[in-house]
Amino acid sequence: MTIEEMRRRKQELGYTNEMLAEKSGVPLGTIQKIFGGSTRAPRRATIEKLENALLEKKPIPPRGPHTLEDYYALPDGTRVELIDGIFYDMAAPSALHQELMLILAMLLKEHVRKNHGGCKVFAAPYDVQLDCDDRTMVEPDVMVICDVKKVTMRCCFGAPDLVMEILSPATRRRDLTLKASKYQNAGVREYWVIDPKEEKLIVYDFAGDKFPAIYNFTMQVPVGIWNGELQIDFRKIREELAYLYDAGDTEEE
Repeated sequence: MTIEEMRRRKQELGYTNEMLAEKSGVPLGTIQKIFGGSTRAPRRATIEKLENALLEKKPIPPRGPHTLEDYYALPDGTRVELIDGIFYDMAAPSALHQELMLILAMLLKEHVRKNHGGCKVFAAPYDVQLDCDDRTMVEPDVMVICDVKKVTMRCCFGAPDLVMEILSPATRRRDLTLKASKYQNAGVREYWVIDPKEEKLIVYDFAGDKFPAIYNFTMQVPVGIWNGELQIDFRKIREELAYLYDAGDTEEE
């Protein structure tokens, strides 16, 4: 598709630039430059992501209110979150995102095993019926659930104790604002927002009602729900992920 064809298709579907960024995983700033004319030769990978989002035969309804009935009626393979009755598309994670998610989940799980804990560790995709209602279903990247009664075959029914979200272009704004508020209000005790591009993370101690703490990828970060008994060494994680950083596999420009 040409840029003009994509522009017309976007108008036909009623998508805003923000909605297209959510659906395609292309950063909002990149989309604005493309359709604004300041970027005349976008990368092929960027064009393909936009085409896939615009040519989808069954676009996800962008407006609500929707319920879990609508959520479970979506086509197989559709990855979305339902928050307060509105669908939010989830782009496929990058290699860096996937590696970081798995490393963190394994470190948490290893700590639970060594300390004979009753907590359970899950990594996406695993649904969380956060508010125990029919209007919100989220999919955190990594979570720790210490009340095993909340764990069902289909989802976690209620708030996990610890949630980790790894930022991506499609989810950055949602993870930093909307989901932070939702997690706090639902009773999540601790929330980590990890930015692999900037190599930083923010840790919210909701249970302790403390100011957020900011760390970088050269530091050890204590896990608050276990009173700092586990400290995750992000220097070692950064070294393990060096092959992706050297390849430039962070975030699309």
